[in-house]
Formats: sequence, C-alpha cells, structure tokens
Amino acid sequence: MSHTRTLEELRHADAAEFGGKSSTLGELIAGGIPVPPGFAVSTSAFRAFVDEAGLGGMIATELGRMAPDDVDSVGAASHAIAQAMRSAPVPDAVRDEIAERYAALGGDDPPVAVRSSALGEDSQDATFAGQQETYLWVRGADHVCDALRDCWVSLYSPPAIAYRARLSDGAEPAMGVAVQQMVDAEVSGVLFTCNPVSGDPSMVAVNASWGLGLAVVGGEVTPDDFLVSKVTKEVVREHIHSKDVQYVPDADGRGAVRVDVPEERRGVACLDAAALVALVEVAGRIERYFGSHQDVEWVIARDGGLFVVQSRPVTAVHKPAGTPGATSAMALVMSAFGVGKKD
Repeated sequence: MSHTRTLEELRHADAAEFGGKSSTLGELIAGGIPVPPGFAVSTSAFRAFVDEAGLGGMIATELGRMAPDDVDSVGAASHAIAQAMRSAPVPDAVRDEIAERYAALGGDDPPVAVRSSALGEDSQDATFAGQQETYLWVRGADHVCDALRDCWVSLYSPPAIAYRARLSDGAEPAMGVAVQQMVDAEVSGVLFTCNPVSGDPSMVAVNASWGLGLAVVGGEVTPDDFLVSKVTKEVVREHIHSKDVQYVPDADGRGAVRVDVPEERRGVACLDAAALVALVEVAGRIERYFGSHQDVEWVIARDGGLFVVQSRPVTAVHKPAGTPGATSAMALVMSAFGVGKKD
C-alpha cells in the first residue's frame, strides 16, 4: 500500500504527506489519548487523482484568471473546479487501498467519518478550520471513496481559495484525508486548555451540546458553557442554554439528520460533574503531551466513552479585559476562525 496508513502509525513528521489533522490524531494515539480508530489517506492519492484525470492544467487556468479579492470571481473558479473534480473518477489503485483499509475496520459496513486533513492545517501559523469538509456516518467503501473525492473538492471551496490567496506562500495545495470509525455521540463539543478569552492558564473552558457537533458549528444552537479549574476541578462558571436541535445518525444508517431535542432535555445541562472532571483530566494529558495550550474537539458516546477527535494549538488571541467582543470560548473561536453555517 502506498497511499494509506493507519492513524496509529502517524506522527507530526508525517504532516507534509498526510496533513495536520491525521498526523495529530496519530500523536494523540501515541500519547495514550482515546481516539476512534481509523486510517489516513495521503496527499499522493489526491495528486494521483488530479494527474490521472488531467485536472492540473484546468485548475491552474481557473485560479490564474481569478481575482482573489472579487467574491464572484472566486466563486466562479470554485464552481468550475468542483464540477470538473466531481465528474472525475477516483483512481483504481486508491479505491483498492480504501476498500482494504475500510474492511480492516471490521463489521458490516461500519459507519465512519471522512475528514479533510489539509497541508498546514492546525499549525501554529495558520488554520483551515471551517473551510474544508467532513462527512459523517458514511457506510460502504464506495461511499467512502465518494466522500474522499468531496473532501478533495472542498480544497477549492471559495473560503479555502481566498484564504490561501491571503497567505500568499506560493505552496501548491494538497490534501490528506482521515477516515475514522464513528462515535454515536450523546454529547459533543470543544474545550480549551486555557481560558481563551482571558488567557488564564489555570482554567479549562468547555462548550458542549447534545448529539453531533454540527448544530454548534452551524450556529443552530448556543452550547452550554463551562469554566473549570484545572487544580480543584471546581466549576467556577456555567451558562446552561436551551439546546433545541441536535444531529443524530439517520435511521437508514447513512449520514446525519437534524432532529428536535425532547423538550424536557433542552434546558438541562448536557454535562454532569463527572463528565467535566473527565474532560479536564484528558485536557491536562493532551496539554502535557504537546507542551502547549490546545483547542480540543471531543465526543462522549451514548455508552459513556470519551473520545478525542481533534486537537490543535490555540491560535486565537484573546482581547484585553473590557474590550467588546467574544464572551465565551466558542464565540471566540468561531469569530477568530470564521466558522459559520455550512451544509
């Protein structure tokens, strides 16, 4: 096999080949952090796709005649590239590897998340959060390959094109992809191993909501917001919000659907004291392993298991006290990274 590796085989040194997300997942596994198992697809698969379909010249032409500061121009280039990529087949060699790795996960068409892992993603200097796609509850090797191609397409989304133009580093875009077994999420959210609003390193800031994280990222709910002391595990601040909707697995087992949260659960805190202690403890382990403050995405399964699905350095700069702006960890990261409603 030349285009894939298991996640546990990866380290940060592999980021140039597999992207930031996949290599970080490998580091988390090495650090003993609970991570859903899976495999990574390298940038070589993306390049093989572009080369075999003869897309390189077309992509260069569309980007070359685009005006980076013109929204319509960027949108037109993105649309043309997406159409061409979606009509091109995934190379047979890549399909064969995906099928073999997927079968090794076990079970009968196990549900997986297919997640973009762009080069330079989650570094100290740049973040592509919210720009490239993730596809949840994907079943079957053929559908995994379709989602893989859709991740590659999102490398040329209008936000991604515009962001790379602002970076102006001249690097050729490429993408790895992570494929992980799905966790049936009772609760999901993000945490920061410091208070990203005040910069206080003695606190862990936690945002959480029912179900998968799509409702939070899409701005459809305001998550519960907790601030917890690393030392005493005491909750020093909490804001419990009404969480009216959540995303859960579709009844047919493919994809996720938006459903109403039962009325009696909407205003109830989705994390209890034990769950918060567990999150603070895993936050400390991740911070010690990487040696820096981290922004961590996590999931608590319906059976109670806690899993980490992403970690990246905290790059958002907090504002001085009294400055108008973000009032919670989630508000800060969404404004800093430009995360908005998607899909």
